[in-house]
Order: sequence, then structure tokens, then C-alpha cells
Amino acid sequence: MSSGSRTADISNMLNQLLNTLHSYRATPHQSLYLIAFLFPSILFYLINKQQKQKQKQQKRGSFSSNPTTTATSEKRLLKEDREPGKWPPSSYVFPTPPPYPDWDLHKTKPLPYRPFRYGPVYHTTMGLRTIQPENWIELDNQYPKYHADKAARIAERGEKCIMVAPEAAEAAVELLRELAEYLPARYPSLFRRTATGMIDNLWSGESFDISWLATGTGTGDTGSKSKAVEQEQEKQGRKALEIAARLVQDDLVLMVEQPDDQYYLLAGAVLLPGFWRLTNKFGMSLAELHTSGVVPQYQEKLHKGMYNLFRRLRPEQMVGRNNHFIQVDDALPWSWSIGSEDGKDETEPSWSTAEQNRAIEHHYFRSERQTLRRLPKTGAICFTVRTYFEPITAIAEEDYVPGRLASAVRSWGDDVARYKGKERYGEVLLGFLDKKHQEQMERGLDPSKEDDCQAYPF
Repeated sequence: MSSGSRTADISNMLNQLLNTLHSYRATPHQSLYLIAFLFPSILFYLINKQQKQKQKQQKRGSFSSNPTTTATSEKRLLKEDREPGKWPPSSYVFPTPPPYPDWDLHKTKPLPYRPFRYGPVYHTTMGLRTIQPENWIELDNQYPKYHADKAARIAERGEKCIMVAPEAAEAAVELLRELAEYLPARYPSLFRRTATGMIDNLWSGESFDISWLATGTGTGDTGSKSKAVEQEQEKQGRKALEIAARLVQDDLVLMVEQPDDQYYLLAGAVLLPGFWRLTNKFGMSLAELHTSGVVPQYQEKLHKGMYNLFRRLRPEQMVGRNNHFIQVDDALPWSWSIGSEDGKDETEPSWSTAEQNRAIEHHYFRSERQTLRRLPKTGAICFTVRTYFEPITAIAEEDYVPGRLASAVRSWGDDVARYKGKERYGEVLLGFLDKKHQEQMERGLDPSKEDDCQAYPF
């Protein structure tokens, strides 16, 4: 019974009761007795009904963002009701997005993400926010450069930048299938689906045959398959992931749950990483990915939340987050200043090995916009990483940015400072930002009004 019908029934009951009382010729003392006893009882009944209704809603799960999800499908996705590593396909269909308003390959600028806050305290959190389905993939007038960089990387080192395990092959195919539906609807001036099973890039002239997506690679369960079948699955998964990588500006990663109840990086097209190698990370668990990179306070503040997010994320949900780094060279795909991408040792590359105290003209603001969503058929977590890359000298011209960024850098604790390589650029960067901030103050900029102009993460 709906809440509306329950309210109507209660209202009818009260009206009948009032009519009965009206027709009953009670003495004044009897009327006072009825009022004193009857109406508190009715009030108690209504409050009790309301509390029971709230309890029922809470049992449905506080993580729900889509009220149309059926109770049966929600229950099937709970960890307790399925075997780890086996995901029951969901009937959820990713909604067709509206065209991006006034999108133009030459005029649409990158969104000005500035995901840093004033100090003096730096808080280590996942920093998640809800992403609407239509905003899954962001493209802008930097698309030609990213497309060219990716094409060059695929030609030069594709085997090291695009990797797919047999267990993730079907998920890679599903990801391409999702992008092939989304991109032509969101960016119709750039992409077109044809009746013959092609997806055309109207700017580059590329045409990709995706007619085979209808059949996929078969089941992702490789336990009883021959080596030849696994190799064919892997080949098709890699083909799908390469096409997907060429279509968007993002790097793409697929995290797949295994029978040990952990998620592993089992597929990736990581062409513009900047400071980490897919060859080092491939096959690692979610925890290993972060501990190997010495992410500050991961175990204490992030591990439990990330584990729960990956376990509970449903296909109809999508979340996103932003981060930022300072890079002291102008190379988007790989920061050559931190060392060779093909280093012979097994040590993890990091910003702490960058050249020290380079001139401010060599400082770049590198920011990632990351999204996470669960693919409905395979259950893999799709992790997109869109990197925004701009000179520090450019963003420091924006109102409030130099003062806020300087305050954020100064708020880093020793562990965060090491992770972000502050000692390599801090002196030069902070001196420049302080100067630009002072110039803005002298021309009358009022920091107290910043919240009226923009909000995090911009």
C-alpha cells in the first residue's frame, strides 16, 4: 500500500470518528474524558506509523540513488547473496544522454577544475561526489592533442599501455559497447553510429567496426576454457579497449572482482599516466595499487571506505573525484623530469625524483577528474581518468587561484608533501604564487567573496 493511500485511510477513519462524536450527545464531563483519552491515543498511533515507515525505508539501503531499482535486483547484488567473483547481470540500462549544450570541437574549453582548498589543515578523504549519467565523459577543444598523443603512444608502446587479462575481456567489450551508445548521443557533431555497425569519428575520419560487439567474447569465466580460447578472449578485449581509448580523452581502467572478494586491475588503456606505469600496476589489488604508490594515510583513512565503495556501488550510480599535482615539465603522457618511463629498476616512479627548482615557466598544474561506475552486465568497475594539464603561469592569472593554491600547498603534512614532491618545486612555486596573490590584493580583490563566485572543485 502506498503512503498516499495509507494517509487517505487514516483521514477517513478520523472523519468517521468525528461524525460519531458529533452525533453522540455526551455530557460536558464525558466530552472532556473523550478528548483527554482519545486524541492522545490517535496521536500516538500516527507517530508510531510514521516511525515504522522510516525504518522500512532505511532497510532498503541508504546508498540508493535510484528509487526505481527493484528490491529483487538490489538483493541479488548484495555480497551475502552471491559468490565473490561472480556478478549476476543487471537489467539496468545506462540512460541515453542529451547532446552536450553548444559543444564545439574548436570553442568548448576544458572545464577549469581547481580542486584544492585553503589551509591550514589538509584533510585526507576520498572526496567523492555524485556524477550525473550525462556527464560521464568530458570532451573539449583539447581533443585533437589528446587524440594525437594517444595515437603516438599506441604506435610506440601499445603493448605496455594497453593490457587485458582474460578475466576482464568481456568487461572491456562491455565498456566499448557503453561508449558506442553514449558518445554519438552526447557529442553528435563528433561521433556517428552507422546502420552497418560502424562508429565514425567525424573529425579524424576514422571508422571503427563495432558490429562484433553484439556477440562479445562469451562468458568471462575462464576456469574451464582452453588456452587458445583465453588468448582469443584477451585479443578481443584488447581490441575493444584500444578502440575505446582512441575515442575519448580519458585513460580507462577496469577493476574486476575475484573469488577472494578483492578487486584487481585486470584491464587498462593507460596512455597518459604522467607518473606511473601500467606494467608495474597490472594485476594488483585495490589495496596494492595504493600501498605500492605510498598514498598518504591510505590504510588509516581510505582503505575501508574504498573497499566498501567498490563492494556496494550499483550500476545506476556513478561517483567522481578530483586530484592535483605539480609537474615540472610540459609532457602530458609521461613526465620525463622524474626519470625514464622504461626505468630498469623496479622502484616506483614518483614526483620526488623530478628536477629541482626549475623556473616557474616549467611548472604545470596536472589535475585528474576520475569517475567510477559499475558496468551492469559484467559487474566490473570502470575507472576513467581524464587529465587536465595547464601552465601554472596561466592558472595563476585567475582570480583567487594563486592565494588558494599557495595556502593548500602549505597545508600539506610531511607525508603528503613527499608524495607530491613538494621539495622539488616548493620554493619556486610558492614564491611565484605569493607574488601573484599580492598583485590581486593590491588591485582590490576580496578573498571573502570567493565563495560567491565559485565552489569546489572549481
